[in-house]
Amino acid sequence: MKKELEQLILKIIKEILPMGSELPTIKLEHQDLNYGDYSTSVAMVLAKELKQSPVAVAKNIVSKLNETKSENILKVEMAGPGFINFYLKKEFFAKSIKDIIKAGDKFGQNSNLAGQKTIIEFTDPNPFKEFHIGHLMSNAIGESISRIIEAAGSKVIRVSYGGDIGLHVAKAIWGYRQLERYLGENKSKIVIYEQEREIISHEKEASFWGLAYAFGASEYDADAGHKIEIDELNKEMFFSITPETKKIYEQGRKVSIEHFQTIFKRLGTNFEHNFWESEVVGDAMKAVEEGLAKNILEKSEGAIIFKGENYGLHTRVFVNSKGVPTYEAKELGLGVKKIELYNFDKSIIITGNEQNDYFKVLLTAIGLLRPQVKDKTTHIGHGMLRFTSGKMSSRKGNVITGVLLLEQVQEIISEKMKERNFSPAEKETLAEIISVGAIKYSILRQANGKDIIFDFDKSLSFEGDSGPYLQYSCVRAKAVLAKAKEAGIGGGLLSIFKKVEKFGAEVSELEKVLYRFPEIVERAGSEYAPHYLVTYLTDLAGKFNSYYAQNKIIDKGDKDSVYKVELTRAFAQTIENGLNLLGIRVPDKM
Repeated sequence: MKKELEQLILKIIKEILPMGSELPTIKLEHQDLNYGDYSTSVAMVLAKELKQSPVAVAKNIVSKLNETKSENILKVEMAGPGFINFYLKKEFFAKSIKDIIKAGDKFGQNSNLAGQKTIIEFTDPNPFKEFHIGHLMSNAIGESISRIIEAAGSKVIRVSYGGDIGLHVAKAIWGYRQLERYLGENKSKIVIYEQEREIISHEKEASFWGLAYAFGASEYDADAGHKIEIDELNKEMFFSITPETKKIYEQGRKVSIEHFQTIFKRLGTNFEHNFWESEVVGDAMKAVEEGLAKNILEKSEGAIIFKGENYGLHTRVFVNSKGVPTYEAKELGLGVKKIELYNFDKSIIITGNEQNDYFKVLLTAIGLLRPQVKDKTTHIGHGMLRFTSGKMSSRKGNVITGVLLLEQVQEIISEKMKERNFSPAEKETLAEIISVGAIKYSILRQANGKDIIFDFDKSLSFEGDSGPYLQYSCVRAKAVLAKAKEAGIGGGLLSIFKKVEKFGAEVSELEKVLYRFPEIVERAGSEYAPHYLVTYLTDLAGKFNSYYAQNKIIDKGDKDSVYKVELTRAFAQTIENGLNLLGIRVPDKM
């Protein structure tokens, strides 16, 4: 519909503009429902060119538009200082309901990126360290963007990049050895960054390795002698790893990766490829040598650097004075490896905001070495997730991990369901689906780059601005459809829309919002911004719940009942499609 209106407006603009004039960009927007279904300010843009008032230009365009016979446009009006408002016919809305139901789970999809290949890197947890809240945020954003890009027809390759080699690994292995010694001495507590922590995890558990890393990192900062030991261990792991160290390393890496896989499954993400730093070291050093040969990188005080100041940025070290490649070098190798493996049309990398400046330097260096990689790469930075005071605590110390947040939210949901007549298995499944949905919604409702405040009460509410509210609205609609089926109402879709005029005189707000879904999906994809979808779905759910409260949907004595049921079906399909694009599952009941 939007494209049809754009073509109509463009045709008239060509008629009224002087020959050779530049055609303006036509922007159609959805304003308050009282002011039509679409609105444009194009008359204000044209006023200067035509040397007329915006009102005069708008009246001229409106007059010509109302002369145009369209099966979808009811009327066109001029409003305010020159806005042009479009009102669509009831038949258009009825047809849109039919189209939604016929399209089913494909409603909202488009072919804008058909034939393209997009590689999306997100989550990026590091073995030997905890899966923290930043990883949870990156996963929610990355998975949703992946699904939205897939809805535009692109083949999406989900990848994660983890640091399984480097200084943090040396800190973890050093810390592991110390904890092993302490356990042998029957010690149960250690001090990490001046805080006493219990050693309560088994050495084969991921949490034990997270504790080992935290202890190693703490001692690295606090004790000069321990810093030297850890630096030497890091160098050993790059150049001459011992069998004993290798055994510990392989055990910790295996435990961490298995732990991450369980989390990915829980979050609904399946990575096609997990890249590891150890895999790209060779590519990194080759890229560094090439960078030196092309004078992109240079030697400085025994290290190899990229002098970012030459490009208005800052200098980064790619190989340190000990000959060990840094994150920057390995990221350079990763960029080269990605294009060689997948020959992508677009690469999207999602990280926290704290890496924004780092990626500016990195992409500049990559652009000089492999221009095609930089031209096809977009970095998206997200903000931090914070908590309202007094809401978050840890029985395992003052460390808030992504897993701990999931567990605590699930516990609260389970408590809310305590009095409901669900079996233990049903409660566990529902609590899992609802808790993941609540967290994802809270993350995705905010525009990329902005910090998020996670409020437990609001995020877990079944009313208003929350994931459970959207899930509940969908479940409610499906329950209505189940009752309608039992009553034998609805289902004759192809026949009931032939004579639309017999169904109710008024077009509801629900109908006036439903048809917009594909536009929202398209915008969310072009801007890599799932929050547009969240805002739309929240408004849509509100419209449905108002409609539900004001209408008796199932009524055999009401000639409009069939239409109301099919409108409910269209809503259920749309919100479920939208939630799926956010990576949020819909439970069978709530």
